[in-house]
Amino acid sequence: SESIMDSLLDSFSETEFISISVRDPRILKDDLWHTHVDYEICLDTNSMCFRKKTSCVRRRYSEFVWLRHCLEQNALIILLPKLPPRTFFFSLRNTDQVLQRMRGLQEFLESVVHTPLLLSDSRLHLFLQSDLSITEIEVCALGKTRYTVAEAIHRSSSGCISRLEDKASCDSDCESSSSSGLGLSVDTPVRAYPDVQQLYCMFLSILH
Repeated sequence: SESIMDSLLDSFSETEFISISVRDPRILKDDLWHTHVDYEICLDTNSMCFRKKTSCVRRRYSEFVWLRHCLEQNALIILLPKLPPRTFFFSLRNTDQVLQRMRGLQEFLESVVHTPLLLSDSRLHLFLQSDLSITEIEVCALGKTRYTVAEAIHRSSSGCISRLEDKASCDSDCESSSSSGLGLSVDTPVRAYPDVQQLYCMFLSILH
């Protein structure tokens, strides 16, 4: 039976994958004076850790900052990867600057989704696979909404979601003029899970 289990684990490690990309930066106008940049996050996976195998949402830099803070509080023993630094003169017109930020955001997410302990945080899943705002994510994760985490994920748009939210926040992801997306993307390799992560995902799927 031990050899059968080994074979199953080998099969999982060879076939299960997560591919995540950050692309298509876009400036959205908050009001007459303020705008912010958001990014498209696309996830493609066959992992049992995720409720949707393909998803696409849009998030802004300040929401990445919020996510990292949440994960840091929930997993004190893990050294989280850093986000790309704030740039107060960030501009979509600077292609190198845009690509550098997208690459940093993508590397952050890649590290997070391949860390088993972090996958137990429902806020991460809502961040990646729902169209909820960060305020709504907090409330949903606490179980104070009429819908569950799973329902919030399944009811989100199947395509790419475009939304304006949290307008009161204007930080380094702000710009002084509006613009359309540049259609830029950062290539991401497909990464297979190690065996330990397979077992952890199986455990999570049972709990959920």
